[in-house]
Amino acid sequence: MGNTPLLPLRRVTSGLPRQIQVFAKAEWFNPGGSVKDRPALNIIRTAIANGDLISGKRLLDSTSGNMGISYATFGAAMGIPVTLCLPANASPERITILRVLGAEVILTDPSEGSDGAIRVARQMAAEKPDTYWYANQYNNDANWQAHYLTTGPEILAQTNGQVTHFVAGLGTSGTLMGTGRYLREQLPNVKIIAAQPDAPFHGLEGLKHMPSAIQPGIFDPAFADETVEVQTEAAHEMVRRLAREEGLFVGISSGAAMVAAMQVASRIKEGVIVTLFPDAGYKYLSDKALWEGK
Repeated sequence: MGNTPLLPLRRVTSGLPRQIQVFAKAEWFNPGGSVKDRPALNIIRTAIANGDLISGKRLLDSTSGNMGISYATFGAAMGIPVTLCLPANASPERITILRVLGAEVILTDPSEGSDGAIRVARQMAAEKPDTYWYANQYNNDANWQAHYLTTGPEILAQTNGQVTHFVAGLGTSGTLMGTGRYLREQLPNVKIIAAQPDAPFHGLEGLKHMPSAIQPGIFDPAFADETVEVQTEAAHEMVRRLAREEGLFVGISSGAAMVAAMQVASRIKEGVIVTLFPDAGYKYLSDKALWEGK
């Protein structure tokens, strides 16, 4: 887990000055196929070490898909039963993967998005505390600490300490908070940029519009130097561009991260921008509107 490649983006950035470089961490190289392997494994290991996740209990959490796949991957490997609450409109590919990995899947009201899944998981945990250990990824410090311990040091090493801007989408906010804390400690002048959808109702699966959502306990609204907003259509277009121009078949949140990185690049004269591509596009193949757009 971890030590994922840092990829240079060349063709989609061809209009930028030479003094600006843009890179992305290819997080689909993790065993569960996404960045969520980092916090999932750290959450599980920490819970076992603390005596919270004991034999006989089921790991319970809400998810938009990727974190659940990570929990299910490590749960299967470690003999830990997993129950997951996720919106019923999650991609069919994600739901199938979860079930193949042996997770119990509780589908929640799609109109309530990830917040609805959170509410259901909270209720289940409260009603059956002897059955479930509630991992609570949105409020679990082991989430951001995973990125402080792995993602941040990897980026620092892979850029030889030259990174000037770090851009990450906001979901649980663990990637931004953990990676950003580490980089800021090592490079006080680095700029940390958060990316979020531009509206409460959006098509950027895995990302939260923080002003209208249940804010994660691990999220500090004042932490980022800047927050940029991304339109769903712009992220979809970027997904297709990354495939056709860079040969990178990535997911929707990766497209959003790249749109945000390009917004940052358009406003600076020089720098090394690093963003993170959370997953590949294979779990979104059923979304025909995404792939058939012009």
